[in-house]
Amino acid sequence: MIIPKQHILASAFVSEFIGDSQFQPAGVDMTLKKVLAFSNPGSIDFDNKDRKISETHEIPFDDEWVHLAPGCYKIMFNEYVKIPSDAAALCFPRSSLLRCGMTLECAVWDPGYEGRSEALLIVSNPHGGKFKRNAKVGQLVFVKLSEVAKELYSGKYQGENK
Repeated sequence: MIIPKQHILASAFVSEFIGDSQFQPAGVDMTLKKVLAFSNPGSIDFDNKDRKISETHEIPFDDEWVHLAPGCYKIMFNEYVKIPSDAAALCFPRSSLLRCGMTLECAVWDPGYEGRSEALLIVSNPHGGKFKRNAKVGQLVFVKLSEVAKELYSGKYQGENK
């Protein structure tokens, strides 16, 4: 079951948002805080003993805009999110992003996660894409679990980007 706007607002799952217009009937629009370019390869393994997250460097906004060439970028959202123990969240690209030849990739946001999350922005349009600071790029949808989770998220990204 998708958690509706009125419950999201009443429960304060999302803070540090830009404006009330971000709250949609079935989710919350996520906005662009930072764009980062990858500087080196990352390493992924089974148990995270040899995991190495790719280094990045920030791409500055020029007069409130950033122009991105085709490629993939790490982005940070403005919003600080707290996922309750009886829910998870999924983030989807906004349709305007898709219509411009770009998309957004996100992982599942587990029960108990809290932080200012990051996502992968993919610019497939051969002409690139332009983004204004605080642009609405994704929609976060909260999904009610069938019961309260017995274990809550406690991984590396808990409390990230405070």
